Amino acid sequence: MTSSQPVRRFDWSNLGIRAASATVLIPAAVAAVYFGGWVLLLLVSVVVALLALEWGGMSAPGAPIRVAAAVMAAVLLALFAAYYGHYRSAWAIAAVGAGVAALVGRSLSERPADAAYGVVYIAPAVLALFWLRAMPNGISWTIMLLAVTWAADIFAFAVGNLLKGPKLWPRFSPNKTWSGFFGGLAGAMVAAVLVSLFWTAELTIGSAALVGLAGGLATMAGDLWESMLKRRFGVKDSGDLIPGHGGLLDRVDGLMFAIVAVAAARLLELWGWLH
Repeated sequence: MTSSQPVRRFDWSNLGIRAASATVLIPAAVAAVYFGGWVLLLLVSVVVALLALEWGGMSAPGAPIRVAAAVMAAVLLALFAAYYGHYRSAWAIAAVGAGVAALVGRSLSERPADAAYGVVYIAPAVLALFWLRAMPNGISWTIMLLAVTWAADIFAFAVGNLLKGPKLWPRFSPNKTWSGFFGGLAGAMVAAVLVSLFWTAELTIGSAALVGLAGGLATMAGDLWESMLKRRFGVKDSGDLIPGHGGLLDRVDGLMFAIVAVAAARLLELWGWLH
């Protein structure tokens, strides 16, 4: 007679770490989005600097600070152009900055493509975020973005831990399951609908659900993409900024992809293709 396998318990310790980090990150993010202007600029500038440092540490172990400085300078210059409303110039600065970062990486005997990708990875989310916040009704759309991303992450974690089941992509992220994937999508859609109903995002329930679906899918994709990058660079975490839970990139990887997806949805709404 074989003994039954022990029941897997919910990962309460990991949940506690997530809750502690959320207690700090969520109020800061919501306040920055609400006030906008220099408050948002300051917060995002700090985030860019930390992400660039983590990217340099992962992708250029032989010269992490100098590669990080090149990535940071390129993204911050683009960010300040976007802050003053020069979005086309901001994208051009980011493109040129990626090329300069590649040259810096090459001069330091690091992989130039990895240095350039640091700019390509960080800049689009930063520029899309400032554009989204600057548009009419920008506060509610940006709050929707945050709610969708956080709901996707929380529901994916909770449902995946409770239901378990088949792995989503064990090669790159062995802890993620299909149950967590669909739970995260459901949570993202519900969050988008609730924000649309109670924070005047001016969308029908169906359109809000589609925005939530797009944002949820992007959140999952961003998380998996970072897992692939860490596997490529041979690191467990992007950094050690958050005790016991890795770096800042480990916390905002899904948000970076979701920003672009929700900004694209907003663009469709402005064009009249989404109501």
